[in-house]
Amino acid sequence: MNVVILAAGMGKRMRSDLPKVLHPLAGRPLLAHVVGTARSLAPGRIVIVYGHGGETVPRTIGGDDLRWALQEPQLGTGHAVVQALPHLDPAAPTLVLYGDVPLITSETLARLLAVAGADRLGLLTVELADPSGYGRIVRDGTRIVRVVEHKDADDATRAIREVNTGILVAPTAALARWLGALSNDNAQKEYYLTDVVAAAVHDGMEVASAQPADACETLGVNSKAQLAALERIFQGRLAGQLMDQGVQLADPSRLDVRGELNCGRDVTIDVNCVFEGRVELGDGASIGANCVIRDTRIGAGAQVLPFTLIEQSSIGARARIGPYARLRPGTELGEETHVGNFVEMKNTQMAAKSKANHLSYLGDTVVGERVNIGAGTITCNYDGANKYRTVIEDDAFIGSDTQLVAPVRVGRGATLGAGTTLTRDAPEHKLTMSRTQQTTVESWERPAKKPARKP
Repeated sequence: MNVVILAAGMGKRMRSDLPKVLHPLAGRPLLAHVVGTARSLAPGRIVIVYGHGGETVPRTIGGDDLRWALQEPQLGTGHAVVQALPHLDPAAPTLVLYGDVPLITSETLARLLAVAGADRLGLLTVELADPSGYGRIVRDGTRIVRVVEHKDADDATRAIREVNTGILVAPTAALARWLGALSNDNAQKEYYLTDVVAAAVHDGMEVASAQPADACETLGVNSKAQLAALERIFQGRLAGQLMDQGVQLADPSRLDVRGELNCGRDVTIDVNCVFEGRVELGDGASIGANCVIRDTRIGAGAQVLPFTLIEQSSIGARARIGPYARLRPGTELGEETHVGNFVEMKNTQMAAKSKANHLSYLGDTVVGERVNIGAGTITCNYDGANKYRTVIEDDAFIGSDTQLVAPVRVGRGATLGAGTTLTRDAPEHKLTMSRTQQTTVESWERPAKKPARKP
C-alpha cells in the first residue's frame, strides 16, 4: 500500500508564520500524529506533499522511510496528489490522508481499506448535524455517485448530512488516470481530489464507504480555536485510557500529556499537571496539583507535592518532592529522599534517606546516604568559566546558610556549622565551621529619623 499525506496548505486562519501542519497537538506537530498513524498500517511507501513553509516541514518531521513531494504552486487537493504520483508503486492501492487531521485512528483506516479491497474506490464518510463547508455525498439509492463541494452545491444538495472527509483509498493506476482528467471549472478554480468519485462511477468502478467510530476523528485544524478543541479531545481520550488502567485523576478535563505517560497501579494525579516526553510513574506514586514533569522516572510510592517542576530526572521509591521544588536534568534521587520547598537541584545524585528540605541549591553534587542539608545551603559549582563537583559523604550534617565552594569534599559523618563557607575539604566525623567572632558594640545607637523641616 502507498500512503499520501497532504501537508502543503498555508493555514491562513492560523495567523502564524509556522506552517499549519507543524502546530503542536499534545506536544507533537499535527503532521507527526498522522505520520505515526500511517506507519502503524505498515505501508510500502509514505509520500508527504509539502509546500507552505518549504523545507521547514521535512526538516522538522524527518524519517528515512518518508518521501517528499513539493507542491508549488498549490492548486488544490487533486493537484497535490498528482505531485506524489512519481513516488508511488502503481501496483499497490493508495490511501490519501491529511496532515491537519491528526485524530484519525488506524482502526478506522483499517475498516476503510477492508471495504475498498484491491479494486474499489473507498471513501471515509461521516454524518454531521451541521455539514456546512463539507463536500456532500450524493447517492443514487445506496450507491455513491459523486461528491459535491459546499460552495458548488444547490440547496437540495446542501441538505444532505453525509459528508466526505477527504480520506480515500483507490487503485493507484486508476487514480492516476482520473487525476489526469481533472478540471478546475469550479468556484475555487482548483483541482478537487473529490472529483475522482464521479470519474470512478463513470468507469463503472464501485465506490464503497466506511465511517469512523467517532466523528471527531475526521476533524481538521484551520484555526487556533479548532486546534485547542482538538487538544481537549485528544487529552480526553488519553485521560479515559489512563482511568481504564486504574489511574485516579482528580479531574480528567485538567490533564495534559505531551508525550508518553506510563503508570503503575494505584497512581493518583491531581489537577493541572503536565507530562512531557516519556514519563513513568511507579505503583502508588502520587502527583500533586500544578506539577510539570518531563522525561522522568518516578519510583513506587513517591510523592510529588504541588507546583513542582521535574526534568530528565530519576526519583527513587517513597521519595517526597516539593512543594515548589525544581529538579533539573541529571538529578537522581534515592529511596526515601526528601527535597522540599524552593530547593533546586541540577546534575545531582542524592542517595537513600538524605534530605534537603528548604531553600537550597545543589548543582553538580554527589550526596551520600542519610545526609541532612540545612536551609539556605548552596553548592558554588561555577566559577564563571568551568563547573566543579561537590561530594558530601554518608551521614554528613550540613548546617543552615552554608556555601560549599567546589571542588570540595565533606567527609563521612562530618558536620558543618551554620553559616560556614567551605573552601577546603572537611574531615570525617569532625565539626568544621568558618565564622568571624561575634561581638557586641556597647556604644552603638540605632539611627533616629530626623524631624521634617518646616516650610
